[in-house]
This record gives sequence, structure tokens and C-alpha cells, in this order.
Amino acid sequence: MEMELSTDVEKLSETSETQDIDTDDLLELNQFDGLPFSSRYYKLLRGRKGLPVWGAKCEFMDSLMSSQIVIVTGTAKTGQSTQIPQWCAEFCLSAQYQNGMVVCTQIHQQSTVELALRVADEMDVNIGNEVGYSIPLQTCCSPDTVLRYCTDDVLLREMMSDPLLEQCGVVVIDQAQERTVSTDLLLGLLKDVLLARAELRLVILTAPHSAEKLLRHYGSVPQIRLDGPQPCEVVYGSGRGGDYLCSALRLALEIHQNQKHGDIVTFLATEQEIECAHAILRREGANLALSHGELVPVSLCPEQGHSPSVISEENKSRRVFLTCSPSEDLFWAIHSIRFVIDAGVQKRYVYNPRIRANSIVIRPISKSQAERHKQLAGPTGKCFCLYQEDTSLPAESVPHILESDITSTVLFLKRMEIAGLSHCDFIDIPDPEGLMQALEELDYLAALDDDGNLSEIGIIMSEFPLEPQMAKTLLASCEFDCVSEVLTIAAMLTAPSSFLTPPVELRQKALLCHQRFQHAEGDHFTLINIFNAYKYVKEGTYSNVERWCEDHFLRLSALQTADAIRSELTEILKRLELPVSLPAFGSKSNSLNIKHALLAGFFMQVARDIDGSGNYFMLTHKHVAQIHPLSGYGTEMHKKNLPEWLLYHEHTLSENNCIRTVSQISAHEFIQMAPQYFFYNLPPSESKDLLQHIIDHGPAAPSKGKRKSQTPSSPASEEQSHERCTIQ
Repeated sequence: MEMELSTDVEKLSETSETQDIDTDDLLELNQFDGLPFSSRYYKLLRGRKGLPVWGAKCEFMDSLMSSQIVIVTGTAKTGQSTQIPQWCAEFCLSAQYQNGMVVCTQIHQQSTVELALRVADEMDVNIGNEVGYSIPLQTCCSPDTVLRYCTDDVLLREMMSDPLLEQCGVVVIDQAQERTVSTDLLLGLLKDVLLARAELRLVILTAPHSAEKLLRHYGSVPQIRLDGPQPCEVVYGSGRGGDYLCSALRLALEIHQNQKHGDIVTFLATEQEIECAHAILRREGANLALSHGELVPVSLCPEQGHSPSVISEENKSRRVFLTCSPSEDLFWAIHSIRFVIDAGVQKRYVYNPRIRANSIVIRPISKSQAERHKQLAGPTGKCFCLYQEDTSLPAESVPHILESDITSTVLFLKRMEIAGLSHCDFIDIPDPEGLMQALEELDYLAALDDDGNLSEIGIIMSEFPLEPQMAKTLLASCEFDCVSEVLTIAAMLTAPSSFLTPPVELRQKALLCHQRFQHAEGDHFTLINIFNAYKYVKEGTYSNVERWCEDHFLRLSALQTADAIRSELTEILKRLELPVSLPAFGSKSNSLNIKHALLAGFFMQVARDIDGSGNYFMLTHKHVAQIHPLSGYGTEMHKKNLPEWLLYHEHTLSENNCIRTVSQISAHEFIQMAPQYFFYNLPPSESKDLLQHIIDHGPAAPSKGKRKSQTPSSPASEEQSHERCTIQ
């Protein structure tokens, strides 16, 4: 038996993949599952030892042993996202997991899954056992899990039931430099958790430029600096002006024609630019395929779950990754990148609390982001910066918490007060005006009591992974017996948009397909039509749901996400023992009940057409906007017969200043559902005078404006309003 083992070892040592493995290693057992290591483990181990982070292992383990907080700074592709969580697992194992396991946060769902899969492979264990992951709507873990990757928002929600993270021995916050709202909340709350649990460890992985602010926030804590790969050759723009999108596409095509090997990453600003770039590169690449090989454009939008790893790497093709995410972390596992094209700009949504609207702002990326982009190409690659070398870039990007609607954040923090964490030490304190607006909105929604604490309704609202207004709408649907329909609306609005935007030549065909789903009552009802049609096709025995979505220009992944969200919300309702009504979509009473439920949550988002031409006056802040062209009311068929009163889901200040996802309501319905003290706090306007007249004298009051006021329920309009689409 010993001779056979010796012979096997000799044969194994002769192979090219295992020639440097010590024979004693072949008998070594995996400390995490007790099984012998595979030959693949040693192959991956050689690659791991070549990562820049590997040389800092001893320093990191010593710091983790002696300090509660450790900050690690490094650029792209240093290996910190894969190696440091494994070392933390070794640290927890040394204490026999008496203090808990390891959790590592990420900001993108796809990266969370990919990192977990990679680390499970490197640790030579099965995914879902010793290494797992948790993302919204999907968990792959077991009681044996010692290292778990999860998104930052998932860990936040877990803190509602486990505020001190008793199951965790080490918390690793990755990509801290991105400063998402959820990451900032974790960094603020964990400061108090560390005081309550001296055995807990916090490891923060960030970019070098972000370390100074973190050190000021946490005080004197160990900082480990990782040396990244050597920077690549950088070529800056000439500053002659012009369209950076055209410059980026021209560069990509020139690289493909003149350079032999290497994929390209192109950082753009918006999804629209990505769609345009993808169409052009696909067309031009086809023309070059015979002479220069295939050019494969790959669109990457993390919000829609797109990932570079799902695209196969073919020997004769060159991939051009198109992304509008300023983060380079999407490409941690792609080693074939040799060229980076950086537009130097990013799109941000900036929330204005005074008018409760988002503005789309295109602004420069930060110096930190620019430096990390340059690291992607590696020492032998090249980065083309489409801006001048002396361009003034901000040191860091503005933290999202300073530019976001923080109503959901305040609701969460109020819930955490009940759980015992009454203080969040923010790195950057939110804007006082935004904070006051959030408290006011929660008060209007009856989520707060007279003392400013969460009311019973507020506690129930906080159980749902929804924005507060939608959570209140879902609760109201229990009262108005339309839970099934509102569940669908909530799921469809929480998931990414299900509408595909095809190439220009197919836009008209797509518009006609989408119009077939339109409901006369508005876009909220149209979403129900789409979801119901999708479910009918999905559950049919003869239909191909993927082909059906393609034929109707709908995004299958978004509909699948909506289906999963709806199931999750249904489970929460059942857990809270709230009634779930049977579907009744299509009846007049059901349509009216849906509107009542929507108004219970979104009464602050009501607008009136003041002149009959589609100029909608928003009651809360006296701004005027138009309906988004992709709305059902934005079609030519409806433009001549627009409703006077609308409820809208979103107002965006952009080039066309529009309100999106709109449904018609009546003035009487608004008066019936809006809290009295909210109505009296509305700023003076002609529309408010009209509503007051209806309150005082009944619904037949004349309008003072150019448009004649509608009566809430004329027979003709009532008959029209309850027609519905039945695509099957």
C-alpha cells in the first residue's frame, strides 16, 4: 500500500501542474472540511502567492489579532477581496468559531456571487457549505458556512433582527471607497457594535485615496498598504473638444485593427451611451471580422445583473466591455484586459429634498477612480484617458448619502433604535434639510408617533424591503382588498424596468408591442397587465417564455426578478399575519381600490394638468413637468385626452423634466386619501383652491384655470377607465 502511494506521488510530481508540490502536502488535510486537498488547490495556491496582497499576510494576521479595526488599502487586482476574507476565516477557526463566522460585504450582487464561487474554489470546499453567499432574493449558505459574501444592504437588514451581529466574528467591508448609502450605514453602526462586542473584528478594504478619512473617523488603527501592479502606459486627450463617445468608439476600432491581443474596457457615463456604443461596435465589428477577427461588444450594467464572466473568451475574438459603473471591481477576475478607454465622467442621481426629485448630473470621476481604472490594463497595457492630463479631478466622489433620498435610511435607523442601536456615527453627516424632509414624510405616512418614534404602522413598514411610500401602499391594500394587485405593482417597480430599448430601427415595432399592454387607468395598471401576461405564458405548457419576451421587447431577467420579489413580499405578509386577498383585477371596484391604496402611500406625488396641454403642476412644490414619452399617456393616442389629475411614481429633473409611471385619479379620490394636515401644509396654488372648493361645496366645483374640471365619475369616463388589456 505504501509502495502504491509512493508510485502515485511520483507520477503526480512529474506532471507540469504539480511539479513543485511537496509530497508531504499531498497528505495535508483541509482545516475547514477535514478532507485532503485536491491538486487544483495547490495549482490555485501558486497563483494566490503571486498576488500583491500575499506578502502582507503576516502583517495582516498580527494586526487582526491585536486590534479591533484594520484598514487595508490597495488598488485593483491586488487580490484583497479574495484573500483577506480567507485569512479572516483562518482567524475565526483559530478561536474555534467561538466569536462567530466571517461576513464580507460587496456592493454588486453579481460580484458577490462570483467572489464566493472563486473563494470556495481556492479553499477547496463546496459552495453553499463552508463558503456561501447572500444577495437579495437568493441565499446559498448552510449551518457549516464559515465565510459568507453578501451585499451591504443584505447585512443591514440582518441587523434589524441581530443588531450586534452575534453570529459574526469578523466583518469585512469591501469597496468602502464607493461610499454607498448601505456601506456608510454599516460603517457608522459598527462603531457602536464594536464597543458592545470587544471580541468582534472589523476589516475595511478600500482604495488608497479613501484611507485618510476613514483613519480620522476610527482613530489610531492599523493600516496596511498594498502595492498594486505597475501602472500601465497612459495616453491623455488633446483637449480639442468633441464627443467623448465618438472618441471612445474610434479608439476601440483602432485598437482592434492595430493591436494583436487583449480585451478592452470602456468607461462611459450613461446606459444610453452604452446602448449606442454597443450597436455601433456590433455593426462596425461585423465589417472588420474577416480582416481583423471578431469584435464582441459586451454591455455591463450591474443594476441589471450583467457580468463580464458570463461572456466566453474565444481565441479569435476581442471583447469590448462597455460599462457606466465607475467601479473597476467588476473586472477583478478578467485577466485578458490590456486596454482601458476612460471617458472620465460618471452619471449621478442627485436628490433635491425641496422638490422631492432626482436630477441626473454628469460630472468628472474622482482622482481615486481614475487611478484605479489605470491599474486594470496591467503593466503591459495602455490606458487612454479622454481628458487632458491637467484636468482638475476631485480627490473623491461625493458620498451617496449626501445626495440621496434618505427617507428609507431614516426609517431603518428608527427601527434600529428599537433594536438597541440608538446612534449611527456617520463618516459624513447627511444634509439637515434632507433629514427634515425624511422625518416629515414619515410623519405624513403615519410611521412616527407624537414623540417621533416609530409607530406600530412604521414598525410594520420597516419589515418590507421597499421604499416607505410603497410599503405604506402595500399595507393599505390589505384594507382595500387589493393585495394581489398591489403586490404586483410593488414588485414591478422595485425590479429593474421590464421594457427593452431595442436598436433605433426596431423602436417603432417595440412601441407598438408595448402599447398592446396599456391600460386606460394608467401605467401602474399596465404593469399588472405585463406581469399577468408573463405569468400566463410562463405557466403554460406550450409557450417559450424567453421567445415571448423577445417578441414583445420585454426583459426576461427583470420579470423573473419581479416574480421573486413578489413571492418574498407575499411571505412577509403571511409572516406578519396580514390578509392576502384573491386576484380581482379588471373589476371597477378593484380598480378604485388600487387607486385608494396607491394614494395612501403616494399622496405626496400628485399633479394636475393646468391647461389641458400636458403641463402637470405638482402640488407639493409648485413645479411643472411633462409625462415621460414612454408612459402610456405619452403616446399620440392619449395626448389629446390627458387626465386632469395624476399620481406619479417618480419625478426626474433631466433635459425633458418628466414624471414617470403615472395613473389617473380624481380630485375627490385625492381628498379622500390625503391626510388633512398634509393638505393644509400644501403651498398656496390654484389647484389647492380647487381642492378646497370641492371639500367645501362638493365635487362639481368649476376650475379657475383654462381647463374645465372633470367630475370624478361621469358614466362615460367610468366605462372607459375599466377597459383592460388581456394579452395571453
